[in-house]
Amino acid sequence: MSTLNNLIGQFTTPSANEGLFLSIEGIEGSGKTTQINFIKQFFEDKGYSVITLREPGGTRFGEKLREAILESTSPLHPLSEAHLFVSSRTQLLYEKILPALRDKKCVVILDRYIDSSLAYQGKARGLGFETILKLHLNSPLNILPKRTFFLDIDLETSMQRQLLRGNKKDYFESEKKDFYLSLVAGYREVASLFTNRVKRIDATVSAAEVSELIKADLEALL
Repeated sequence: MSTLNNLIGQFTTPSANEGLFLSIEGIEGSGKTTQINFIKQFFEDKGYSVITLREPGGTRFGEKLREAILESTSPLHPLSEAHLFVSSRTQLLYEKILPALRDKKCVVILDRYIDSSLAYQGKARGLGFETILKLHLNSPLNILPKRTFFLDIDLETSMQRQLLRGNKKDYFESEKKDFYLSLVAGYREVASLFTNRVKRIDATVSAAEVSELIKADLEALL
C-alpha cells in the first residue's frame, strides 16, 4: 500500500486559477451518459462553458484508436490495451483538455479517464495498479480530475440494463462474467484509493436520484 500511496502522491490536479476538470466512471449500464448530460446542463445554467469528451477518443487520433480497440475481433495483450488507452489519453490532454482548462469559466467533463485503466487493465486484466500508475507519471498524464463520479452498480443491474438497450456488444462488453466481476471489484478498490477525488454513488437507484446526489456534491465543490 505504501508504494501505491507514493505513486498516487506524484499526481496533481488543475490549480484554482484553471477550469474545472471532472470525470465519470462506471461499468456498462451505470448511466454515465445521462449524468454527463445533467452535469453539462447544471454548469451551463450557471454561465460556464462546458466541453464533454470521451475515452478512448475525443480527437481524430483517439477516435482511430477507439475503433481499433472496440472493434477488435481477436484478444489484445493487456499491455497493448493499456498503451493504446495511454496514447489516446495523452493526445486528448494535449489537444483538448489542457487548452480548455486555461479558461477558469470552462468545465471539462470526461467519460472515462485513468480510473478505467486501473479497473480494466490494472485489475480485470491483471496488470496491477502500480503498472498503470507508473505509465501515467509523466506530464501531462499525471493530471487528475478535481472530482470523479463513480456510478456504482452490480453486475446483475449492468446486464439487465444492457439487455434493455439491445446494442451490439463491443470488444469489452463481450467479456465473460468473471471479467466483469473483477472489473466491479477493481472500480471499488480504486474508489477506496482515491477517497478525496472519487465520489462513489449508488447508481442502482433512479437517474433522478443519482443526479440529485451529484448536484449536491457539485454545489459543495463550488
